[in-house]
Amino acid sequence: MKVPMSWLREFVEIPADITHEQVHAALVKVGFEEEDVHGFDISGPVVVGQVLEFVGEPQSNGKTINWCQVDVGEAEPRGIVCGAHNFVVGDKVVVTLPGSVLPGPFPIAARKTYGHVSDGMIASTRELGLGDEHDGILVLSTLGLDPAVGTSAIELLGLDDFAVEINVTPDRGYAMSLRGVAREYALSTGATFTDPADAPAITEASGFPVVIADDAPIRGRAGVRAFVTRVVRNVDVTKPTPTWMITRLALAGIRSISLTVDITNYVMLELGQPIHAYDLDRVAGGLTVRRAQAGEILATLDDKSRTLDPEDLLITDESGPIGLAGVMGGASTEITDSSTNVLIEAANFEPISIARTARRHKLGSEASRRFERGVDPLVAPAAAARVVELLVELGGGTVDELGSDLLADHVADAVDLPEGYAQGLIGVNYSADEITDSLQAIGATVESTETGWSVTPPSWRPDLGDKTTLVEEVARIVGYNRIPAVLPVAPPGRGLTRAQRLRRTVSNSLAASGLTEVLAYPFISQHSNDLFGASEAGGATTIKLANALDPDAATMRRSLIPGLAAIAHRNVSRGLTDLALFEVGTVFLPEAGRSYGSTSLPLGYELPSDAVLADLRSSIPQQPWHVAALFLGDAVTRQPGQQPVSRGLADALATVQLVAATLSVEIDIVTGSHHSMHPGRTAELRVGDNTVGYAGELLPALAQELDLPRVVAVLELDLSVLIQSAAADVAATPIVSYPAATQDLSLVVPTEVQAGELLALIREGAGELLEHVRLVDDYRGTGIPEAHKSLTFALRFRAVDRTLTQAEATDAKNAAVALAGERVGAELRE
Repeated sequence: MKVPMSWLREFVEIPADITHEQVHAALVKVGFEEEDVHGFDISGPVVVGQVLEFVGEPQSNGKTINWCQVDVGEAEPRGIVCGAHNFVVGDKVVVTLPGSVLPGPFPIAARKTYGHVSDGMIASTRELGLGDEHDGILVLSTLGLDPAVGTSAIELLGLDDFAVEINVTPDRGYAMSLRGVAREYALSTGATFTDPADAPAITEASGFPVVIADDAPIRGRAGVRAFVTRVVRNVDVTKPTPTWMITRLALAGIRSISLTVDITNYVMLELGQPIHAYDLDRVAGGLTVRRAQAGEILATLDDKSRTLDPEDLLITDESGPIGLAGVMGGASTEITDSSTNVLIEAANFEPISIARTARRHKLGSEASRRFERGVDPLVAPAAAARVVELLVELGGGTVDELGSDLLADHVADAVDLPEGYAQGLIGVNYSADEITDSLQAIGATVESTETGWSVTPPSWRPDLGDKTTLVEEVARIVGYNRIPAVLPVAPPGRGLTRAQRLRRTVSNSLAASGLTEVLAYPFISQHSNDLFGASEAGGATTIKLANALDPDAATMRRSLIPGLAAIAHRNVSRGLTDLALFEVGTVFLPEAGRSYGSTSLPLGYELPSDAVLADLRSSIPQQPWHVAALFLGDAVTRQPGQQPVSRGLADALATVQLVAATLSVEIDIVTGSHHSMHPGRTAELRVGDNTVGYAGELLPALAQELDLPRVVAVLELDLSVLIQSAAADVAATPIVSYPAATQDLSLVVPTEVQAGELLALIREGAGELLEHVRLVDDYRGTGIPEAHKSLTFALRFRAVDRTLTQAEATDAKNAAVALAGERVGAELRE
């Protein structure tokens, strides 16, 4: 809201020498945000001049300029070159003399042009910052002005005024008016406030037919709460808008259009009540307020034909729609230069209805912005009377008794404010007088009760509907400086939970091993969820967003891999081709056939009960924590004496083992399958009999679809399950000082026997003397029977209490061979 100072002074006492910093400080004190300061940015000698004579001089470029002699109140007239032609000898104009500066900044100096030295400039409306008109200079007689030559045009036109701009939050729509801002300034400073709504002489009118036929109210609330009409006849709508009004409208951010439109805009800014003016002679019969019929068309004032929705609230006459209620009028009843009789409408419309219509038609207006935030339902008669007053005063009109007054009974619900509630909520010991005085200052009616107070909010404050908002007003009016700044003290004996601590440990371990942690958006496409959200192909059950910011990413992720792939794609496209990324985050796993999110939320100021909390928790899907990683490019780059080492499945499996070691969990790696991963290069990750994730290389075709290199290794683990499986207490393995005995073991087994299965059998058969075993070779070829393979393992044996002999080691190895032969038919390779 931009507030011109000269206008604000009409309703509240303000010192003459006040600065914009002081005004902003006063308004910030009562809860507004400081935005900006606006002025005309004009300085120097800008005076009234009179054209004594001029000579038209055609130029070689086809343009004709006027060489003018202008009296500016000095001993001699000044010669000025002017390209405009909308003036005659004797007209009084605004002359900017050398040394003045116009908005831009645009400094004025004597300069040679078109063969003359132009000693100043005759200004247009746009050059003075009063509007967008630039087809000619500003002739003062068109504004009804006849000042003396040499008079300061800055003071004459009010160009020395300025406006302060504040941010008005949606719940404080009353402050989108001079009436509201003046009241708030008075509350902040203690200055005397004069309500402009009390000034107009409100007369009764009747006889103009108005019918309210809203048969489809929004949320059970009628679309119209007040509808006042007045008629003014014999208005000269071509009369100029006075300069004081043009200046104030310009500072408030509204350009001058015509006398009638300017007056309605002026009253809207003054009282906060949007006004619409019709050409009475173009209105067919009376007015009816109703919802639109499907397919109806309305030509609005912006010269566009709009197809209406059955939810749109309309103003109609016998010819059909003539306006979108509370948003924009229709072209068929527009005021033109030939209009003489004006019908004024001051109505109050339901906010939700107006907001939906404005958004549906992408037609936000100054009127709709005020109705959306709530307009005082009792100010309509005063606003209509103020427009009548100005049309009579400035347009020469005559008040007619024709009109209407349809005012719904406005009964604000009283709110109980318990004694002590303000102190408990804000943490300040407010006295009873401070509470009652603050609430009365904002216009509320306060009555004492046995338990506290009964407070009836004023009609212009629809946001005050409960005890919490009333207490916020007390805190605001008494002063936020009364609220102590106290840092909360954390309860002793609390810290991270075990799950939080272990998740952080996993993240730290992965980062320390060289991976880069990233954070991806949880919103992905259904296609990505189908690819990675389940191990088998088929539409994955997902949570779909009700109001997605991006329609291509309208579901919640079931897997972290799509986010990692998107981040990898972004980095590869920027030349970063060697990546090892990981993320720790939640995924969303809804149950098939179950709906979520249908539970209504409790009010923000109410403490939810256990039953409400349980209902809320059941309305959201399971959200386990996962850890995922992605590898591509080279782990070791090419350099002198070193060939590049590419990243791949081995890196993913090593990371799985790192996570397992970090959490002290045994993760079995077995051959598996995943429809988005390469057959034969996919591992299923298990803890006991439970699958906790997958690791593998993406299908080459899928990697190409994602614009990634051919080899991309990924892994994903259910971190929540791993943490639950982790031992509560982990014992460190003692370091044994006795020497180890090492042996190799090559076993021939059928090709379908997995290496991991055989390794587990060796560990089981060898017993406690086996300290370590790892696979070192997988051979298939000459000397090996068909459909068989030779797997070679390196074994290390050690005893904790003695030096182990080779014989003891060999006995343990033979026991492992025997168990493997019994279980899977393994034979010792000769």
